[in-house]
Amino acid sequence: MTAPIRVSIVGGSGYGGGELLRLLLGHPQVEIAQVTSESHAGDFVHSVHPNLRPTAGRTSLRFTTLAELQPCDVVFLGLPHGEAQRQIERFAALAERIVDLSADFRVRDQAVYERYYGAPHAAPAWVTRFAYGLPEVNRDAIRNTQYVSGVGCNATASLLALLPAARAGLLLADRPIVVDLKVGSSEGGASASAASHHPERAGSVRSFAPTGHRHEAEVRQVLGIGDVFLSVTSIELVRGVLATAHAWVRPGVTDKELWRAYRAAYGSEPFVRIVHDRSGIYRHPEPKLLAGTNLADVGWEVDPATGRLVALAAIDNLGKGAAGTAVQCMNLMLGFDETTGLEFTGLHPV
Repeated sequence: MTAPIRVSIVGGSGYGGGELLRLLLGHPQVEIAQVTSESHAGDFVHSVHPNLRPTAGRTSLRFTTLAELQPCDVVFLGLPHGEAQRQIERFAALAERIVDLSADFRVRDQAVYERYYGAPHAAPAWVTRFAYGLPEVNRDAIRNTQYVSGVGCNATASLLALLPAARAGLLLADRPIVVDLKVGSSEGGASASAASHHPERAGSVRSFAPTGHRHEAEVRQVLGIGDVFLSVTSIELVRGVLATAHAWVRPGVTDKELWRAYRAAYGSEPFVRIVHDRSGIYRHPEPKLLAGTNLADVGWEVDPATGRLVALAAIDNLGKGAAGTAVQCMNLMLGFDETTGLEFTGLHPV
């Protein structure tokens, strides 16, 4: 029996870190070496993530400080934006492989990065060393790299909705694409704010990024289309993203052609399901059904008379939108079966 892979999580007290812990604790090839948190150092991880209370025979992990981080095989970085790039040399010296969940190494064009993130990159030479970590678009590169960037949850949903039509050449190049995203409150992170105070948050439908959302840069980069615009609205949901992308297809494109495009793109994908049903209450993708999974449900409707395509994708922003895809990338990097530790298929009813 081979020795388990020693994995550490830097910045493990947030929602993304908690989801990583949950997945990795159940991964048969992994041993969690350390989990860092400056504000919770010395505390049991289940004091922050109560769903991870230990059972008999399972070690009770405690948070350590970043200064105590020891060498390991893989390190996951769950730090606030900007921190990974400032300390990348240190992390690379401690671990042969890095999966960064932040946005620090996603955007290749430095002028575009500075426009969306408001400051020059602190380690631009490292950006090209990171593979963009969405397996459905970059699987071979992920398999053959030591460093993988995270993917924005809103970018993940937007890309999975649009990729089949884009790859099949069905989209009109001279028409803009607008992606309307409805997102759960966990996108805002674990730290409370005035906006997340329950009396202010409950019952709200809050448009918090009508224009200029940072994940727009990733979608444009991957699709190679400049006129893609994201608008993001927070709704009364904890986990989940629903992307509704409005695009235009070539005259005469039919539903049958779109079926072919989506099957060609996702027919062999282990975590993407086509949801395009004629009847039932879940005829289209629904994020509620995907909580806790690494699944993405995609679908569409097309109006042949006008050529308007409405492409849909639903994910759990903490699963396929963050920790789930990060574990999927680790599996690819290490030569494991891609689905290892990610087999949960969700619950119904929820």
